[in-house]
Amino acid sequence: AVSQRHAARSVRSVVATGCARWPWWPQHRALGRGGGPVERRRLGRVGAVNEQIERSLVLVKPDGYRRGLSGEVLRRIEAKGYTLVALAVTTPTGEQLATHYAEHEGKPFYEPLVEFMSSGPVTAAVIEGHGCIAGFRALAGATDPTAALPGTIRGDLGRDWGLKVQQNIVHGSDSPESAAREIAIWFPELG
Repeated sequence: AVSQRHAARSVRSVVATGCARWPWWPQHRALGRGGGPVERRRLGRVGAVNEQIERSLVLVKPDGYRRGLSGEVLRRIEAKGYTLVALAVTTPTGEQLATHYAEHEGKPFYEPLVEFMSSGPVTAAVIEGHGCIAGFRALAGATDPTAALPGTIRGDLGRDWGLKVQQNIVHGSDSPESAAREIAIWFPELG
């Protein structure tokens, strides 16, 4: 067993000198006798830290809403450490969907996709956090639920239903530019 005195000295050493191995270490703290904080001063950061907070649009699509999966999707988002900034349950309008899927207009799956997305309510959310765009897409899993890994939303909760349109439970923005455009469509008050 490591003595408390030795542990406090080791921690004090890391705090004072910084440690590239643990760049997240709270370097604004110095430990005194008994291991308690006695002084707060900024010693500077070691290592690169991503300071950019992103926002992303997340939709629980009509299939997920119909199956009662909105709560599970939101639970996973919050368990990942992202913040819910806005939340709404709405039935998308044709205008919203035409704007949202404008890049796919003219493709063979466009009409069935718009028909599917307007078939019932969706849960729309804006999430926020460091790297939340890539983080949510990893959490969602591969677009094809059959190929999605276990542990992902689509891997655990989705499956191929043999329909014209892949009903894969969730949508997440794929870039900061898409996120800004999509948030303005679904939550104009945040745009």
